[in-house]
Amino acid sequence: MGRYRLRLSLLLLVLIIVFGTLGYTVIEDMLPFDAFYMTLITISTVGFAEISPLTHAGRLLTVIIIVSGISLLSYTLGQLARVFIEGELHELLGRRKFVKQIAQLHDHFIICGFGRIGEVICRELADDNITFIVIETDEENIARIEREHYLYIPGNAADEKVLLEAGLEKARGLVTAVTSDADNVFITLTAKGLRPDIFVLSRAADLRNESKLLRAGASRVVCPYNMGGSRMAQILKKPTVVDFLDVALASRGLDLKIEETIFPEHSYLVGKTLVESNLRHDFGVIIMAIKKANKKMVFNPGPGERLEAGDVLVSVGKKDDVGRMARAVLETTAPGSK
Repeated sequence: MGRYRLRLSLLLLVLIIVFGTLGYTVIEDMLPFDAFYMTLITISTVGFAEISPLTHAGRLLTVIIIVSGISLLSYTLGQLARVFIEGELHELLGRRKFVKQIAQLHDHFIICGFGRIGEVICRELADDNITFIVIETDEENIARIEREHYLYIPGNAADEKVLLEAGLEKARGLVTAVTSDADNVFITLTAKGLRPDIFVLSRAADLRNESKLLRAGASRVVCPYNMGGSRMAQILKKPTVVDFLDVALASRGLDLKIEETIFPEHSYLVGKTLVESNLRHDFGVIIMAIKKANKKMVFNPGPGERLEAGDVLVSVGKKDDVGRMARAVLETTAPGSK
């Protein structure tokens, strides 16, 4: 609204100047530049003498310009100052709010780089309301981050101070998604040096650099080009399977979700078999796999498979059912037994 008023007042001020210039040219027979000059010194009230003696009609025109021009000029300057001050205050207060939000972050992800890959990652996390913060140096990318209202820190992700400011010590994980593999290696080394136990997901533009990123400390490495080619091949070979996975993994607007659920030590289900847990019966989910604490993957587990602390259950079902099960495994006693 303030910017609209400023544009309108500037337009009216220009019209007053044009009106005065034409008026002096026609009424007092002044040259166009002299008429323009006379209009400006009248509006600004600098006190300069008239270029030439004015007629009664010219003096009436001058009165009109003084009354309307001075008022409009004062209003325009006020609007200009208001827009500037409000913009500065908005930026200052907005940045303070960001700093406060960043200081309160915990169990979040740090996304290093907001290029094509980083933007997709942020969008996916935002869709599931997962907390994250972006570290970026490019001004154009920062402008895009601000438009999306994501938390961010301008700076180099390989800088220890920047990583600490992003809450590395309290973060759930870190993603290195900058375009250079060398930069991704350096960011990984820096992050692991500050916090050795942090989960690091790294992007590799060249598949040959995967081993280097792993040696630098990356927990997992993804090569987008290799993954994209593999996915295209799978679409050609198994289009229905890919369609199912797209529906289950994306689950936007659909009542279906593939989810992983970790069993904590205090869960009432720890020590029970799948059939004893009644997960399928109580929540209507399909148990696809169990990842054991030793990283062994048990696909299509049988009813006698025993659940242990640290196991990760991969299931598919309706969103509400999967959500209820995820909340239930955190309980120390079976729901309804309290």
